Amino acid sequence: MVEDVLEEMRIRSLGVIDDAVVELSPGFTAVTGETGAGKTMVVTSLGLLLGGRADPALVRIGAKSAVVEGRISVPADAPAAQRAEEAGAELDEGALLVSRTVSAEGRSRAHLGGRSVPVGLLSELADDLVAVHGQTDQQGLLKLGRQRQALDRYAGDTVSVPLAKYSAAYRRLRAVVVELDEITTRARERAQEADMLRFGLDEIAAVEPRAGEDVELAAEAERLGHAEALASAAAAAHVALAGNPEDPESVDATTLVAGAHRALEAVRAHDPALSALADRIGEIAILLGDVSGELAGYADDLDADPLRLAAVEERRAALTQLIRKYAADGEGVSTVLDWAAKGAVRLTELDSDDDRITELTTERDALRAELGVFAQALTDARCEAAARFGAAVTEELASLAMPHARVTIDIRQGDDPNGVEVHGRTVAYGPNGVDEVELLLAPHPGAPPRPIAKGASGGELSRVMLAVEVVFAGTDPVPTYLFDEVDAGVGGKAAVEIGRRLARLAKSAQVVVVTHLPQVAAFADRQLLVEKTNDGSVTRSGVKTLEGEDRVRELSRMLAGQENSETARAHAEELLAAARADA
Repeated sequence: MVEDVLEEMRIRSLGVIDDAVVELSPGFTAVTGETGAGKTMVVTSLGLLLGGRADPALVRIGAKSAVVEGRISVPADAPAAQRAEEAGAELDEGALLVSRTVSAEGRSRAHLGGRSVPVGLLSELADDLVAVHGQTDQQGLLKLGRQRQALDRYAGDTVSVPLAKYSAAYRRLRAVVVELDEITTRARERAQEADMLRFGLDEIAAVEPRAGEDVELAAEAERLGHAEALASAAAAAHVALAGNPEDPESVDATTLVAGAHRALEAVRAHDPALSALADRIGEIAILLGDVSGELAGYADDLDADPLRLAAVEERRAALTQLIRKYAADGEGVSTVLDWAAKGAVRLTELDSDDDRITELTTERDALRAELGVFAQALTDARCEAAARFGAAVTEELASLAMPHARVTIDIRQGDDPNGVEVHGRTVAYGPNGVDEVELLLAPHPGAPPRPIAKGASGGELSRVMLAVEVVFAGTDPVPTYLFDEVDAGVGGKAAVEIGRRLARLAKSAQVVVVTHLPQVAAFADRQLLVEKTNDGSVTRSGVKTLEGEDRVRELSRMLAGQENSETARAHAEELLAAARADA
């Protein structure tokens, strides 16, 4: 069962459609109705949802804009769902809501999962969701890249195995070529960079900075620059605490605190509270003694040497010059040392350019030779698969009123002196090999094979695409196919075969077909009728699902132009019975 299914579309003010809902289901759905009833608007609507060109002429006369809304069930792990979520869209209970608005002035807007998105995103999702085959809107396999992808999937492991080896070698070759080009084309720039690094490293090495040295020197310079003031302050503080030995009558803090402690010691035994205060004063006395001693040592150790100060300032100036060149504002010597470490690594890399060029050139040549071997195996596998594919599609066309048509696949390579060697030729190469893959059609004996977009009429092209899709069923990941006018110029037995093949395709994908042929519609799992009202528009009630007697009546109309013809009714019932038996 197909998980990605177009569940429904709502179409408003588009062409003859005023407001209609097209409800779809898995399997095979046929859309029928009188000529001009608006069936082709189903294809046009889907094309808009898939990012197709917005034509303001499609807007219904009198309306400001046309709106198409679609609901597509998509598994959360599907590529389309993941790409939509990257764009900010959200799934609604496992479904992706898509909307496209076209104004009468030509402006176009797109919404996906509740978010406004570029129309181009809808086109990206289209390749993974729906393949449309209409008279004027051929997509999918008409793209050369898609034809190559489809052939590769059809071939299976015979192509995927050499393709995987080729892809790995190709990625490595591209990386080698990019690095080699960078080294050789930027040789002068790299030489200049090496000279600048060498100069900087020599300049830093000459100074020999130490981590944190700038901070240490700044503190020392501050101390040396204020040595006299610091010594005077320390001496004054020492006198205040310990007294002046040259003035026996001077009062100092140590003497006063000692007196206070003696006074309390004499009476501390009479009151615990006073005893505690005496202890605290004793602690103060000890602290004063320690501070007094440190002040005396500080004053003795303080160096007021102006020569040392000059040396410190000279060293600081040298470090400041390095910091200004090799560190950002507000940073210090540590950043300079980091620059030097990284610069040394980079210089080693730049100095080894010649050796690296030789190494890369050797690896490039070896990879090109290896790539040529993988490319040749890939080309051989594709050619073998192409022969089988062409025969299978040609066989399908024989039953689709094109008995003399022949489909082949042209696999060719373009010459490139800088490419890889395959079968004795130096050819261009890319991420998927050296092959250009194109479907060709010879519609009748004697006609030269031409690209399918140019070698077939509109009706023939739809049948070729149908034959291709039937052959590729199960290998092409697109879950929904929509065919418009697939039955053009066909009738009788060929029409029955078209219906049978569409039903076969519907076993692995959702298939929607706009058709005039009852032989095709009879094979559908679900049949929708598009009909106009008396005023010539299609309204909400104008697209309905046919069942039972209503379906027989519509098939009778399609057969004989008369809904009540007994002969036509009998033929219609016979068609339905034959289709059910064939299923």
